Amino acid sequence: MKNTLALLGGISPATFLRDYWHKKPLLIRQAIPGFQAPLTRQQLFDLAGREDVESRLITQNGKDWKMDHGPLAKLPPLKQKEWTLLVQGVNLHENAADALLREFRFIPDARLDDLMISYASDGGGVGPHFDSYDVFLLQAHGQRRWRISAQKDLSLVDGMPLKILKNFKSEEEFVL
Repeated sequence: MKNTLALLGGISPATFLRDYWHKKPLLIRQAIPGFQAPLTRQQLFDLAGREDVESRLITQNGKDWKMDHGPLAKLPPLKQKEWTLLVQGVNLHENAADALLREFRFIPDARLDDLMISYASDGGGVGPHFDSYDVFLLQAHGQRRWRISAQKDLSLVDGMPLKILKNFKSEEEFVL
């Protein structure tokens, strides 16, 4: 296991759990120095096409969102904008992904679920939403704008296949 202090930017697991966990977001640049994605883009795409793997394809066209559930035999062209592939439970299928998830073993077992990997084309995403659980995000490639908020208004846009926040107001923004 790697040094957990390095993973947390020098913060001990006890301090992290006391001061941040369930309390406030924390950005740690280079949280895993030299981080490499645990599998290639093609390996991720191949997983999305399997029957035994949970995957979703999110596409956006203006304010319209569409979600297709896997297995996904065909994905949009790489140059097509505004699509995102989400592959759930990658740690169940790839040893390198499982090893990465084990880096977070300082989190109680009841709160450590799985390792999901996403791939997004330019402009791709899942829209402003809230997570019902705590999330560690590791970005391996590209550039992305992340916007966060602790807003209380969690009303959703009606008729969407995703839980898109109706009145999202960004409080912080990061470009990574």
